[in-house]
Amino acid sequence: MALKITITGKVRGVGYRAFLLEEADNLLIPKFEARNVKINGKEALIVLIDGEKEQIESFVRFVRENKPEKAVVEEIKVEEYRGIVRDIEKFRAGFTSTQLSKIIQVGLVMVEKQDLMLKKQDETIAAVKEVKKAVEEVKEGVKEVKEAVEEVEEGVNEVKKAVNEVKETVKEVRDGVKEVSSKIDRTNELLEKRFQRLEEEVEKIKKALLKAGIEI
Repeated sequence: MALKITITGKVRGVGYRAFLLEEADNLLIPKFEARNVKINGKEALIVLIDGEKEQIESFVRFVRENKPEKAVVEEIKVEEYRGIVRDIEKFRAGFTSTQLSKIIQVGLVMVEKQDLMLKKQDETIAAVKEVKKAVEEVKEGVKEVKEAVEEVEEGVNEVKKAVNEVKETVKEVRDGVKEVSSKIDRTNELLEKRFQRLEEEVEKIKKALLKAGIEI
């Protein structure tokens, strides 16, 4: 008894063929094959089976009641099949070969990605080292700037101190000048008074000599 089962929906990339192959093995179905196709733009899985009636009926019940976890079944169509169905062992060999090829391809892609990741990792490590080096250089630069700023501040403080000393000296000079000026003013005042007294004495002497009949 041969049947053709067409399962429509999300049936690709979910392990549907391996899922059904395992059940066909459990039921000891001698002939089995399955292939992914597209029908009117939709994903579909066509399963061909041939064996004893009880085996086939059990398999159909399984198909209707079970599916892979990630599969989405929209429709299941069962019909008689009059063609030749491949021996299950030959299908298994071809299927296994195909799956191994896919695994190898995926493995190669993963290895290539891993190589790229390792390369990027090496580049990242090198970049991090460069950044660390740049940071250290910046720190050294900042340290030098701080030292220069401290030296400038010390110089400014010395200049301020010198300016204050100059201000004190100028103040002392001004005070000294004021004192000297004050002394000069007092001296001039005393001299004027003495000259005035001398002039008065001279006048007295002149008058006395005139009274005495002495002309000068």
